[in-house]
Amino acid sequence: MTRKLLVIVAAVALFSGCMKRENRGNTNSTETKTTQVEKVKPAPGTGNVQGKVLYNGKPVDNIDVRLCETFSRFLSGCGGKIYNAKTDKDGDYVITNVPPKEYEALTVRIFDTDGYVFATTSFGISATKYKVEADKTLFVEPTNLFKGDLKLTDPKAGSTISGDAVEFKWDAYPDAAYYKLTLTPDEHLSESRFTNQRVDGTSFKAPKPLDKGSYRWKVEAFNSADKKLSESADDITFNVQ
Repeated sequence: MTRKLLVIVAAVALFSGCMKRENRGNTNSTETKTTQVEKVKPAPGTGNVQGKVLYNGKPVDNIDVRLCETFSRFLSGCGGKIYNAKTDKDGDYVITNVPPKEYEALTVRIFDTDGYVFATTSFGISATKYKVEADKTLFVEPTNLFKGDLKLTDPKAGSTISGDAVEFKWDAYPDAAYYKLTLTPDEHLSESRFTNQRVDGTSFKAPKPLDKGSYRWKVEAFNSADKKLSESADDITFNVQ
């Protein structure tokens, strides 16, 4: 589930060290603004950052959250002064005693992996700046985590197949209501591609033969609330002869 950086998905081909997937945006980018109650008062002259982490609509505890003074999408990731917190049993986190200023990223670890996603501010977008004010709490919209354990079964990684009547198959994922399939040819001019093709089952037949060449494919699972649950590995490739 680690990749070396692409970008949010926001990307994710990942960074090394400080981040790997910090280029992915929070999967709740269309979340409506929620009302949060301040859990801790900021110390005088400092500010707090407060939010919640969910998976499949349920709170997740013991998740690392980092507020980054600086952030490099293509180099070191989270940098400068870094402020840390962990989520509690209710999925809540509070980063306390933060000096007032603008910070360049707020990242949430994807469970026990080396990957991170961006949290978002209450405006519901993938923010790049987080303004912390003295004696105030900056509220962040809930971050919806996803896993990277969805298994693709056919075409198999590294296989060479005929381009006729290609059928893509994968294992059913718990609580998934539907899936999105993306097929990317190495040949950029090839018309044999799909982008976020919605599939309600666990297989998809290509409507026409695939062009010859090398392909990369990926499947993502979503629940009935349109929250991403899991995705397949990044390196699943096959060839069409």
